[in-house]
Amino acid sequence: MTDRTVHLPVAAQPSIQDFVDQAAHAETLGYDRVWLPETWGRDAVTVLTSAAHATDEIGLGSSIVNVYSRSPALLGQTAASLQEVSDGRFRLGIGPSGPAVIEGWHGVDFGNPLRRTREYVDVLRKVLAGEEVEYDGEYVTLGGFRLRCDPPETPPPVDAAGMGPKAVELAGRFADGWHALLFTPETMRDRLEDFRRGVELGDRDRDDQRVTLAVTCCALEDGERARELSKRHVAFYVGAMGTYYRESLARQGYEEAAETIAERWASGDRAGAVDAISEDLTDSLLACGTPERAREELQKFLDIDGVDSVAIGFPRGADPEEIEATMAALSP
Repeated sequence: MTDRTVHLPVAAQPSIQDFVDQAAHAETLGYDRVWLPETWGRDAVTVLTSAAHATDEIGLGSSIVNVYSRSPALLGQTAASLQEVSDGRFRLGIGPSGPAVIEGWHGVDFGNPLRRTREYVDVLRKVLAGEEVEYDGEYVTLGGFRLRCDPPETPPPVDAAGMGPKAVELAGRFADGWHALLFTPETMRDRLEDFRRGVELGDRDRDDQRVTLAVTCCALEDGERARELSKRHVAFYVGAMGTYYRESLARQGYEEAAETIAERWASGDRAGAVDAISEDLTDSLLACGTPERAREELQKFLDIDGVDSVAIGFPRGADPEEIEATMAALSP
């Protein structure tokens, strides 16, 4: 049976306590895990630590923290610490993000994101196993590092995010799981073939790996409001967050829509960018509308063979009450 998890809001919330309350509410509703992305608001580590202290059973995870703004040794220390404060409930999701974020906000050359992600996975495994790390890679070179504290009794799994075929193959080959975002069910099935190829190349045990698909959802009695919020969310990602989401949408057969959204957004026509998202595209990518309709749309993603967890995400413009309503309507 496919797990239902919660992808806590990417948009800023009024306080850290709001994130903590959402995590505790998800636990009450029976969700299996809450994921927190790290963007440009509160850092994921502080929020996840606070959520760990406020919950008892629900899993906690990062989806995602990038592989540029922290060194792999520091990220390993962080994962070990989060595994400790959560009593073994943590799962580390990492990924490259994109040039707009990494070069524009963190001032680091983006380089070869696939190679860098691979090297981070290698080093993280050594750190979390308590080994002394000697590593000489293309992007990562370090020697003599070892955790000063005892390593976690159960090391947290390390998942990798990816959108393109090679990135997904890398996740299957080297990581403990794959995080997917903004895929139609049809494309998700294609990318799962890339993941399985990576599993075979890495001689991995697929039963030990997890595939998590984040789906933007909005379930409100005002169904039109839910769909409008969701379309705005897609327009922002395709128009404002670099080229990755635009290219991914184009690969899925929506090239004209992707280019139109990006062009209108760049020209300042935000409403026009939203209008470029058709009803068909909305139904293919999202689960939004009235609670009944959103549940029907969500089921298409839950039914994908090979997806182990569907993460309920929320539009950037949704307020705390709308987030709570959606979480309740789509709970397990």
